[in-house]
Amino acid sequence: MALAVPHIPVTIEEAHLYDGALAVLKEIRPLWKKENIEFKLFTDGITNKLVGCRNGVESGEMVLVRVYGQKTDLLIDRAAETRNMKVMHKAGYAPRLYATFKNGLAYEFVPGVTLTVETVRSPDIFTLVARMLAQMHCLDLNRECSISNGSSESVPREENHEPMLWKKAHSFAELAPSTFESPEKQARFEKLIPSKKVLKEEWILLRKELEGLGSPVVFCHNDLLLGNVIYSSNQVTFIDYEYADYNYQGFDIGNHFNEFAGVDDVDYSRYPSKEFQLPWLRVYLEAFKEASYSKKQKSIENGTPDHERQMKVSEREVHDLYTQVNKFSLASNLFWGVWALIQAEHSTIDFDFLGYGAARINQYLAMKDTFLNLKADVL
Repeated sequence: MALAVPHIPVTIEEAHLYDGALAVLKEIRPLWKKENIEFKLFTDGITNKLVGCRNGVESGEMVLVRVYGQKTDLLIDRAAETRNMKVMHKAGYAPRLYATFKNGLAYEFVPGVTLTVETVRSPDIFTLVARMLAQMHCLDLNRECSISNGSSESVPREENHEPMLWKKAHSFAELAPSTFESPEKQARFEKLIPSKKVLKEEWILLRKELEGLGSPVVFCHNDLLLGNVIYSSNQVTFIDYEYADYNYQGFDIGNHFNEFAGVDDVDYSRYPSKEFQLPWLRVYLEAFKEASYSKKQKSIENGTPDHERQMKVSEREVHDLYTQVNKFSLASNLFWGVWALIQAEHSTIDFDFLGYGAARINQYLAMKDTFLNLKADVL
């Protein structure tokens, strides 16, 4: 039986992060003495506030305390996030969740380094990312939830999952401000970014173009930016499952490729070329086929004699996925561009959300015709 995750009736104020973290630690690490606890404020996130807490007497474990950003409950289903973290940890894809509190959660620190715009291109690393993502895409969430809850009973698999993209994109479009409270932000918005009306029209166009591509709907991370991939000892771990949900395979990969541009200094000249993408996608497809095959074999006694044929990845499959991924990368840029507009109005984090949103939306507009006209060039 999986251990229940406690909920602590504590609200942490952003101005008193360390005091709030101590209140959480008192419940989940009662043997840690206050005078021995060391804190580290992580500043590379743009959604939440994150504090690392370590017992200075013992140099081992670090507990991470994440305080949700202001108004982010408008954007994120926190109950689903908690479920995702528990399920993903049980399946071996995420750190352990220790506790939730009123405006955040505490979880395991994963040692290692986050990826950079340089390391994400390393063959030794990108192959690990591609394989891990493929394996995650083969998860059956209903089954994993059953295992996580300690049930030995069979759970019927829901075959037709709805992709989160369109519902969430509609929600973001409705939440995005028409006018900003700050006159300065309003002036920048009008100068840098198309109107809400234009952005809604672009979503209608994209949906018409993308729904017919046949991209499989799988369980996705949906936010695989470089800071959400931890590398250590020839393995990678994904963190921050705030947006994890069923979605298009092409979106999850295309979104990751967009993140090659970086966050603090967005530069789309770093977007991976076709020459880079094709080997990445082949690694992904090989792992995806292997994981899919292994999952199917768990339900039958004997393997099939044509296993080798089933595992082979054709040039056509690689190029078809390349076409889908780059088309869905357009949706990723528009999605996070509109998200940034909402953050620009509500977030207290010191980050230029308007500038970031403009970069994502303008990249969408710059590449829209090129990517929508892509066709697989292998017969």
